[in-house]
Amino acid sequence: MNLLSSTSVFSFYTLISRILGYLRDILIAVFLGASIFADAFFVAFRLPNTFRRLFAEGTFNAAFIPSYTSHSIRGKNSAKNFADEVLSLLTIVLFFVVIIAEIFTPYLVYLIAPGFYENTEKFDLAVELTRITFPFLFFVSLSSFFSGILNSNNKFAAAAAIPIILNVILIFALIISYNFNLDFAKNLSLGVTFSGIIQLMFLIFVTKKYYKPSLNFKMSISRKVNLFFKKLLPSIFSSGVTQINVLVGTIIASFETSAVSYLYYADRIYQINLAIAGIAVGAVSLPTLSKAFKKKNSLKISKIQNISIELSLLLSIPASLGLILASEEIVNALFGYGSFTSEDIKLTGKALKFFGYGIPAFALIKVLSNFFFARNDTKNPFYISVFVVFLNILISLIFFKSIGFIIIPIATSISTWAGVAIYVLLLKKTKVFSIEINLIKKVFKIIISAVLMSLGLLYGLDYFSANLEYYNKFKSIYLMFIISLVTTIYLISCYLLGILKIKNYKTN
Repeated sequence: MNLLSSTSVFSFYTLISRILGYLRDILIAVFLGASIFADAFFVAFRLPNTFRRLFAEGTFNAAFIPSYTSHSIRGKNSAKNFADEVLSLLTIVLFFVVIIAEIFTPYLVYLIAPGFYENTEKFDLAVELTRITFPFLFFVSLSSFFSGILNSNNKFAAAAAIPIILNVILIFALIISYNFNLDFAKNLSLGVTFSGIIQLMFLIFVTKKYYKPSLNFKMSISRKVNLFFKKLLPSIFSSGVTQINVLVGTIIASFETSAVSYLYYADRIYQINLAIAGIAVGAVSLPTLSKAFKKKNSLKISKIQNISIELSLLLSIPASLGLILASEEIVNALFGYGSFTSEDIKLTGKALKFFGYGIPAFALIKVLSNFFFARNDTKNPFYISVFVVFLNILISLIFFKSIGFIIIPIATSISTWAGVAIYVLLLKKTKVFSIEINLIKKVFKIIISAVLMSLGLLYGLDYFSANLEYYNKFKSIYLMFIISLVTTIYLISCYLLGILKIKNYKTN
């Protein structure tokens, strides 16, 4: 398997999804801006969407793929029986979780947005919309199960493509609401749940070549499935630490007017870099790494680990520098229309800039945690993640009153970098991972290429500064031209320095 090729497939569909996601958010910014309707919808969408990211973006796979791979090696029947048991139990658990959430929605909203409680209109609206969106959790979590089956068979395209369905449906919901003068926030919420149903149906159809589900609801749980669910809970927390930090940030930000919206828009921008540099690399490397550990192939294990880190940094370092240097221009080009004011751009850009400092850490923590998950170790990543979240909350609470919501992206970046440092120290101590000299050389070359790209970016932003102003109708086109140009500079530099060669990323 070639890690670069598989990551490219995953990243391509992810990129299409994120572009559609940007279009969706541009329309939300135009029609709702940073109003109470936008805040209420983002809170209603935040909880099921956080679970979507936790389950669909590698977290479920972190526990499922090593277990499923182990059973696959024993034979098709063993894998089928294991998958059927997991699916049956998962369906029951998710059904009751959704029912309980629907009953206690006001308490859920209070937990994730306590600052809304003082504003009765905003709080009630958030409760109503959350009740509409929450069933999405049921469908998207089951979808992640079928994605795990596909990924275990080294098929990544369909799983990466399903968020496209969500974005297309939400865009249609906005257009229909505009044309027929309907409730934007309510129709967006209905679109969220409807898209979950379509996604699940699509994945069931695609997966039937490798697995045909047979639900078997029985009272007893086998030892192997019981062990899997024991590993699943800590893996959800540890692999989804970045998403949990974002959710924590939403809770704290709810006490400041429009802060939830600013963080949401900033989050939407940097998530594309995380999806490509961390989630994509982690998703495609985990099945191969799990098989290598099962077969105790130490040479292959070391190679996959080093390639994963290199590829993650190759994608995340330039993204980090780009977001730091051009944060305001990017927000302006994407969302600077209609109800989204220049002040909204300034504050969202500030949040994006500080998220930018954490991009390599967000990506690396996904990749490094895989080195434990592939060995069926979910405890160590869990302990590290508890520390990361605790540190994030501590920093945010201490400085929120004096700095405001901007402390949230700062705290998220600092705490995640601390998590990366702990991962590296622990991996070194347990002798699971060894850094090759060749990796250090390549990282140095990546940094050189990224610096050259940054110089080009600064020049481009300065040269086209007048064309990137808030009221310029073609600001997006100018920014796309600049980004295309500096990306080309980066890729050429990487190629000339011998980094960007397909043969370098073969895991065989």
